[in-house]
Amino acid sequence: MTAALTIGELGRRTGTKVETVRYYEKIGLLALPKRTRGNYRAYGENDVARLSFIRRTRDLGFSIDQVRALLSLAGDESRDCATIDAIASTHLGEIDRKLADLAVLRREIAALVASCEGGTIGQCRILEALAPIAGRRPPDI
Repeated sequence: MTAALTIGELGRRTGTKVETVRYYEKIGLLALPKRTRGNYRAYGENDVARLSFIRRTRDLGFSIDQVRALLSLAGDESRDCATIDAIASTHLGEIDRKLADLAVLRREIAALVASCEGGTIGQCRILEALAPIAGRRPPDI
């Protein structure tokens, strides 16, 4: 049997802040750990593997609900993986939509930057274009 890990060690091994580990426990992504005689949390290698999986899916932008579904599905190794494929495909579609939105945003900002003719702040085309009412400058902050 391996030695129990503290919450700090679990965090270090998975690159996860202690507060995040506690949050994942609170929302049920991680099971509440066993406790030592001194009432400290005691984690094992399965917790390291599960938290590593959670971290990787979150780093890839999967939502908490998607992670919860993936974890649930991963527990049944004989099941068809079509549901997992559907979750990943849905997430990929969300990424594609965000990339399209970012491309539009990039073109708009690039046009603003290209409109800059130098000069003074009082003549700034970028601030003028960003003002809520055309031709009015934003108020002094």
